[in-house]
Amino acid sequence: MRKKDPEVFQTVSDGLKKLYKTKLLPLEEHYKFHEFHSPALEDADFDNKPMVLLVGQYSTGKTSFIRYLLEQDFPGMRIGPEPTTDSFIAVMHGDTEGLIPGNALVVDPKKPFRKLNAFGNAFLNRFVCAQLPNPVLESISVIDTPGILSGEKQRISRGYDFAAVLEWFAERVDRIILLFDAHKLDISDEFSEVIKALKNHEDKIRVVLNKADQIETQQLMRVYGALMWSLGKIVNTPEVIRVYIGSFWSHPLLIPDNRKLFEAEEQDLFKDIQSLPRNAALRKLNDLIKRARLAKVHAYIISSLKKEMPSVFGKEGKKKELINSLGEIYSRIEREHQISPGDFPNLKKMQEQLNAHDLNKFQPLKIKLLDTVDDMLAHDIAGLMVLVRQEETNRPQQVVKGGAFDGTLNGPFGHGYGEGAGEGIDEAEWVVARDKPMYDEIFYTLSPVNGKVTGANAKKEMVKSKLPNTVLGKIWKLADIDKDGMLDDEEFALANHLIKVKLEGHELPADLPGHLIPPSKRKITAE
Repeated sequence: MRKKDPEVFQTVSDGLKKLYKTKLLPLEEHYKFHEFHSPALEDADFDNKPMVLLVGQYSTGKTSFIRYLLEQDFPGMRIGPEPTTDSFIAVMHGDTEGLIPGNALVVDPKKPFRKLNAFGNAFLNRFVCAQLPNPVLESISVIDTPGILSGEKQRISRGYDFAAVLEWFAERVDRIILLFDAHKLDISDEFSEVIKALKNHEDKIRVVLNKADQIETQQLMRVYGALMWSLGKIVNTPEVIRVYIGSFWSHPLLIPDNRKLFEAEEQDLFKDIQSLPRNAALRKLNDLIKRARLAKVHAYIISSLKKEMPSVFGKEGKKKELINSLGEIYSRIEREHQISPGDFPNLKKMQEQLNAHDLNKFQPLKIKLLDTVDDMLAHDIAGLMVLVRQEETNRPQQVVKGGAFDGTLNGPFGHGYGEGAGEGIDEAEWVVARDKPMYDEIFYTLSPVNGKVTGANAKKEMVKSKLPNTVLGKIWKLADIDKDGMLDDEEFALANHLIKVKLEGHELPADLPGHLIPPSKRKITAE
């Protein structure tokens, strides 16, 4: 039986902070969760702007991609064919331009990086924050990462656990963009390991196949196929990962054949990034649920090990035996508590970590702590979901603005400008008039009465396009400007023009654009 009603919160961010501190954190601390998985969350983790993490092998264009989005250089930026970015650079908004070194960053309570302290000096010397006033950064922050290298030597020389740092970021960012270079598509061992470290965050991953203008169309199709095949082996998801193809820098296209494809892909990627601020609260909620499920499983594992340990003799032998049979312990917990196998931490990694701990110091099962977390998942989270929806509706449309995001919004270089229903937008003459003589011939075979054809007669002609009735119904609505249920010669020509637009693969407009309204009807629509 529930003892009290779910808590009431003012904002999603406050709610998440309070639930974490009062309900989930006690369970994490009791079973040493932070020593095994991920440091405790701080207020800044719940308050910070959405973050985008860029990951890729060296020279795939990560830094150029950020420059392309911001349309401005940022402090600490270095671009070149050799491995240039050897640091993690958090590109964030600031009133003045400047670089903040890693050691100063991890003591700033307003920034969400304090827990990176745990990775030590070797990492902190390779971590900086580039601050600059830029409209894009008012809505999101971007994390540039060192280029991933191939070969054992470079991995050893890093001096810190690269995959673990990326995993830390992956848990806290809103979007992970993996960049690949279309004309040298090899996935090194380190890159495979990194992608595997992003397990459980597949929903955040998007892939960009960059520099796609440097190869011919046929070659591009092969590269795309090879990339999907390679990713299928590394990323364990039933869904196909979304890949965006393009050339993300401001240089002329080398091979311009696929310009239209690149434009459409860029628009889709921009829309995806622009939606991040709107979905940020939901992402944080989702990540807290993931964390709570892992913390519960962790508590069951730790308390099971404690239960099996002898209190006096044979501790070391028993410890080895338990660590070796951890897989069986996982299976037992899975059966006893009906937990999905996907919620369990990596077996091999867990065994390695357990070797460094004294199993006798672990805590036995404390049902009350687990009940509190179950209660949070079952009731409080549902209340926060309602609040997420309310916040989304009450706020004005939150999208990322500025930089490359504004470049194609207006004017003739907007995506699809002057194509499809937009054809003829800048012309003085009515664009439909070009083909009107041809449409008139058909019109007069449909027995018009008083210069108009009935709906039934127009339908016989329109269905010849083989378009579905839902589409033809929309075309009829757009073309019957005076809404009299019949079409005159101009409306009939317009209907046929819209059919042509649809058959050429373009979308129909929601409302008829001004340049498509027949000149004689422009008074009707203006009234």
